[in-house]
Amino acid sequence: MSNPHPYPTLKAVTLTHVRYQRGDQLGHFLAWVSLVPIFISLGGFFSHFIFRRELQGMFFAIGLLISQFVNEVIKTSVQQARPETCAMLEMCDSHGWPSSHSQYMFFFAVYLTLLTYHRIGALFRKQMWIVGFVVWPMAILTLYSRVYLGYHSVVQVFAGAALGAVLGGGWFWVVNNLMWCRFRAIEESAFGRFFYVKDTSHIPNVLKFEYENARAARKHVSYRRAD
Repeated sequence: MSNPHPYPTLKAVTLTHVRYQRGDQLGHFLAWVSLVPIFISLGGFFSHFIFRRELQGMFFAIGLLISQFVNEVIKTSVQQARPETCAMLEMCDSHGWPSSHSQYMFFFAVYLTLLTYHRIGALFRKQMWIVGFVVWPMAILTLYSRVYLGYHSVVQVFAGAALGAVLGGGWFWVVNNLMWCRFRAIEESAFGRFFYVKDTSHIPNVLKFEYENARAARKHVSYRRAD
């Protein structure tokens, strides 16, 4: 006898839905690596806007959003299927070329490398070391994780990485050659004044600048908090 009220088909939210084989320690580690773009977006850029409100950071985030939009347009147009393992991962209803995770991480790595190389809004003295020994290995691990876990083929992750690198470099050029001259106008706009939006890309060491000015402000009565 058939069930008169069959259960509806369920679909997982794929934003953080990453599967790996039970007992596979490397797969478990790479599943967490695969979530790095989520951590950067929600933890990094959201916190950046709340606490720093730098125009360079905002346009960095806008570039990543544009990159992801381009990725979705290409996926919808090309409609290349994911590997056969997609059935086990319940991902066959989405397209695989190019890999959005790889594209995101290589856009992020290239853009941050260029910011650091040109010393635009640098936060640390040895920031290039952090980029070289943390950001780029994480980008490569993300690329590898998508193949290892069965979500993409090698061609799909390399396509995503290449597209992300090109878009990251191109967006850096657009922001710092065509839009940088308008940063001051954005600072002085109603939006900039209301949200305290600022541009510190002309300061070589932002943390040192803020540290020294915070200490100096203690000496001025006008900056002291009234208890």
